[in-house]
Amino acid sequence: MNTSYSSDPFGAGRRGDSSGWPGMPDLMEAMNQLRTGFEQKLGGRMGRGDVRSAVLTLLAEEPMHGYQIIHEIEQRSHGMWKPSPGSIYPTLQMLADEGLIEAEEASGKKVYSLTEAGRAAAEESGTSSAPWETPGMKDAAARAAALPKAGAKLAQAAAQVGSAGTSEQVAEAVEVLEDARRKLYAILAKD
Repeated sequence: MNTSYSSDPFGAGRRGDSSGWPGMPDLMEAMNQLRTGFEQKLGGRMGRGDVRSAVLTLLAEEPMHGYQIIHEIEQRSHGMWKPSPGSIYPTLQMLADEGLIEAEEASGKKVYSLTEAGRAAAEESGTSSAPWETPGMKDAAARAAALPKAGAKLAQAAAQVGSAGTSEQVAEAVEVLEDARRKLYAILAKD
């Protein structure tokens, strides 16, 4: 198992399991709660027209398979919007029925690309912003992206102190974390 924290600051494979960290179940539980809180999406569901527009925008750039489209939307919205396969694949089928896209088998996957009519439709919708570029989505993504990253780094540091630190270092780290918690609540208390 990879013990590096760089790829998953919450220790993939150890979530909820404190077996390698004697005496650390409370820290692991706190990290799981922190992770869960940060994984909650701030953005709501997008409308059908947004899914359609997003698919056309992406396929205008290059052919993709369904999961690539889902991943690109999630990446470009900074995690604020991850459409489900249940919204992407029916949209792809609808666009194919309209003659705007076509599918081709490549490496066992259907890769979708725009037809001439699809390019024209993408250019028409290109006059408006892609759904992930709307001001509301951009603002929410900007607000939401930095805090989870900082929280994950903080949790990573706390876990390292908890697993490798002396009892004095752990006690000092607890004081630092308690101070940080109070300061965060003080930020919210300001007008």
